[in-house]
Amino acid sequence: MLSALAELERQAVAVDGGRLKLEWGVLRARRTDVVQDLLWWEEDRLVGFLGLYAFGAPDVELAGAVHPDFRRRGIASALLDAALPLCRDCRYEQILLVVPRSSIAGRALARRSGANLDHSEHALVLADAPDAWTREPRITVRAAAAPDLSTVSRLLADAFGRSSTVTLDGSEQLLVVELDGDVVGCLRVSTDHDGAGIYGFAVERSLRGRGIGREVLRRVCADLIAEGAPRVGLEVAVDNDRALGLYTSIGFTRVTTEDYYALPSATGV
Repeated sequence: MLSALAELERQAVAVDGGRLKLEWGVLRARRTDVVQDLLWWEEDRLVGFLGLYAFGAPDVELAGAVHPDFRRRGIASALLDAALPLCRDCRYEQILLVVPRSSIAGRALARRSGANLDHSEHALVLADAPDAWTREPRITVRAAAAPDLSTVSRLLADAFGRSSTVTLDGSEQLLVVELDGDVVGCLRVSTDHDGAGIYGFAVERSLRGRGIGREVLRRVCADLIAEGAPRVGLEVAVDNDRALGLYTSIGFTRVTTEDYYALPSATGV
C-alpha cells in the first residue's frame, strides 16, 4: 500500500505543487487493528487516500489526496464521509482537514463539508546543517521520561492554547529541554528515510527571547542531519513572525502553506 501511496503523492504534487502532509513516519508505524487510513482503488490503482492523524487527543487531523485524473468524481467527499464516523467513534473534539493552499479542490471540499478556517501554517524545510556555533553548556536536550509528562503537557497547553494527552508511545520521539537541570521546553521528532520532522516545539514563556529556542533548534537539526537525515521539516503558524524569523535565520525555507479547516463537531453535539 505504501508504494502505491507514494506514487499517488508524486502524481498529486506534480500537478498541485507544494507537498502533501502524509506523515510517512506515522504511516509506517500504523497499528493493524485500528482503521486509520481510507483508500479508494480503481481496479489495482490507488487513486484516493485519506489518513487520520491523532497527534494528541482530543484533536485529529485529516490529510490525503485524489489522483488528478480521477477528480470531480466524488472520491474525496466519499472518503471524508467515511472518515467522520471513525472520528466520532473516537470522540475527538475537533476534526481538522488539512488543505494545501494551492489546492482548489481541497478548498471546495472544505466548503461543501461546512468547515470553517481554523488556522494556517507554513511548512518549512532545512536541507543543510546550520552554520557552526559554540554550544551552550547550560542547555541539554534529552529523551523524555514518565515524570516529565505533566510538565510537557503544561508547556504545550501554554504554547498552543489547547491541552492534549502526552505519552511516550508512538512513532515519534519526545524530547525535553533542560536549563541548568530544570525542564523548560519540549519537542517531538520523527525520522524515516525521507527525512526528519520537528513538532510541538515549546519553550517556557518566561524564558522566551533568551536564545534557548535557537540553541535547541540548531542542536537538534545539526544532530539529525549528521545522523543521515536528508532534510528536516517543521511547521509554523502564519502569524507567528518571531518563530518564522528564527527558523529562516537558521536556514529553513518555505515549501508551502497549509490551511486547517475545522469540520463540524466530532461528537455530534
